[in-house]
Amino acid sequence: MKRSPLLPIFLTVFVDVLGLTLVLPLLPFYALHFRASPLVVGCLGATFAVCQLVSGPVLGRISDQVGRKPTLLASQAGTFAGFLVLGFANSLWMLFASRIIDGATAGNLTIAQAYISDATKPEERTRAFGFIGIAFGTGFLIGPAISGWLAHHHGYAAPAFAAAALSLLSIVLTATMLPNQRPTCASDGSTPRRSLAFGRFLGRPLPRRRLLQFFAFTSSFSTLIGGLALYLNTRFGFDVERTGYVYALSGFVGAAVQGGIIGRLAQGLGEARLSFYGFTFMAAGYLFLGAAYGLPMLIALIVIAALGSAVTRPALTTLLTRSVGSDEQGAVLGVSQSLSGISQILGPVVAGWLIGRGWLTAYGLVAGGAALLGALLVRLHGDSPGATA
Repeated sequence: MKRSPLLPIFLTVFVDVLGLTLVLPLLPFYALHFRASPLVVGCLGATFAVCQLVSGPVLGRISDQVGRKPTLLASQAGTFAGFLVLGFANSLWMLFASRIIDGATAGNLTIAQAYISDATKPEERTRAFGFIGIAFGTGFLIGPAISGWLAHHHGYAAPAFAAAALSLLSIVLTATMLPNQRPTCASDGSTPRRSLAFGRFLGRPLPRRRLLQFFAFTSSFSTLIGGLALYLNTRFGFDVERTGYVYALSGFVGAAVQGGIIGRLAQGLGEARLSFYGFTFMAAGYLFLGAAYGLPMLIALIVIAALGSAVTRPALTTLLTRSVGSDEQGAVLGVSQSLSGISQILGPVVAGWLIGRGWLTAYGLVAGGAALLGALLVRLHGDSPGATA
């Protein structure tokens, strides 16, 4: 029996995400160690996104033309190099250099999503994208907790080197386990040429609708994640270890949802309605962060928000891939990654600036407001409650 490509792509994405989550809660504290201000911490996160903004659509087009596997391998090699630089960092500029290297080759998730689109039927796609959600959720469950413990007991370089080792493992898994998907061809048998211009998709009503909704999601999530470590440190006095445990809680919720019920929810509700509910839960979790002074309320808000983000991303990704032809899926996912890059530039900078001025309530309101905008876009764009395309 032919082995499903979803298992190796899941393992590959999981190892990549685990490496990412080892670094994610570490970076703000690493930068603070080099006397960076909260705004500079936000700029550090934005640096990765600036580079990703350029690389996302380029790598998406390349993967359409030459295949997913070789493009994914090149992207993973850049991630590996970036983690090594991070581990050897002895000054703030080296932290920035590591993020530039990683961001310039940051196409792992986009290419994995395109691979799944190639290998699954449209009606099975949300559940398949849920596998990426499981990888993220499980990675967020394990990685931040390990990162916090390593950094607390062995120094800030230890999680970076552990992430580099995992990145190397992901390269091995991709090279040995992942079948290469042939590029989708046009009817004449040739590989179609595609424009990377945003106008190609933003000029068409349905892709534009989905891209705007996706942008609202990433703006909300990026603002939250871009300032979460600083928020926890400022409001609750959390160090890197306890911050890692908060990320782990969010990951546990995401893995539980996407590993157990995401497929049934998509079939029962439809992706449009599911994304609306997800946006609503995210808004509820983020908007009240400014009022959280005790641990029980913080935990409740984290759980509510994690439930929302766990269902929103796979639902929106499915809607996006269904809005274009099969030969355009890699390109439109690359454009979505660029939009995500814009939000990942703005979100951490805005969050760092607000938290640096002590405006923690405003930080939560901005993140929650973007989620509310996403819910509004789902309704205003005319999606019927059970729409799936």
